[in-house]
Amino acid sequence: MNLFVIPYPMINPVAIAIGPVSIRWYGISYMVGLLLGWLYLRRLVSDHNVWPHGAPLSKSNLDDLIIYVTIGVVVGGRLGSVFLYNPGYFYANPLEIFQIWHGGMAFHGGLLGTVMAIWIYSRRHSVSALTVGDLVCAAVPIGLFFGRIANFINAELYGKITTVPWAMIFPGGGDQPRHPSQLYEAVLEGALLFFLLRYFIYQRHALKWPGFVSGMFLFGYGCARIIAEIFRAGDSVPGLDLGPYSAGIIYSIPLVIIGGILVWYAGSRIKETSPEQ
Repeated sequence: MNLFVIPYPMINPVAIAIGPVSIRWYGISYMVGLLLGWLYLRRLVSDHNVWPHGAPLSKSNLDDLIIYVTIGVVVGGRLGSVFLYNPGYFYANPLEIFQIWHGGMAFHGGLLGTVMAIWIYSRRHSVSALTVGDLVCAAVPIGLFFGRIANFINAELYGKITTVPWAMIFPGGGDQPRHPSQLYEAVLEGALLFFLLRYFIYQRHALKWPGFVSGMFLFGYGCARIIAEIFRAGDSVPGLDLGPYSAGIIYSIPLVIIGGILVWYAGSRIKETSPEQ
């Protein structure tokens, strides 16, 4: 027995139960993430230090945007979990596709859904899709942080077997201690990435260059996810069994490449618009 194993805090996944109606921490975490992200965006668009010549979106525009993004995250995230990670299971249990309160949301699917939502929104409101994407990406790490905390509460997406002093024995994960990889991801994909983007926004005025923040987010998330996958128990996906390279790593490599291209593109625009010395 590993004497240094930290007991897993058995948190009831149901936060509130009133008769047959129950509210789960999983749903609350998504709502809190979206709410705080919306409040953060409202602050960004009203901050004259970020937009000295005025923001391209108003606070009322953001109210519409959050609806588009919420739909994109929920629909895309669920369909991503279905088609990218568990197609066989959901094919055999199609009704469970709609039971999102049980967990099962894929970031990469949610990202695709959000990209589609941003594209539709920008077309309908005649605003640059890259600018809208930069704003959304600035707030996404907030939702990622709370989403990973929800994964921890649900005792899902736990890590590989380990002997580190902070290892935990997760329900459903056998009797061997494992990495609390959900918490690693909350720190890397959530808190660390949020403050990195905030630094570029406030210290480097990155929102002036459409695509830069989006590129930094994609690049940063891809790197953070690849690092986290080293400690996370890999997802078994038919056709993507490439030895040490899990599905999460394979799906994240294109994000690193696309993010790097966007940063390079925005950086080249900075050089083009810079005054001659």
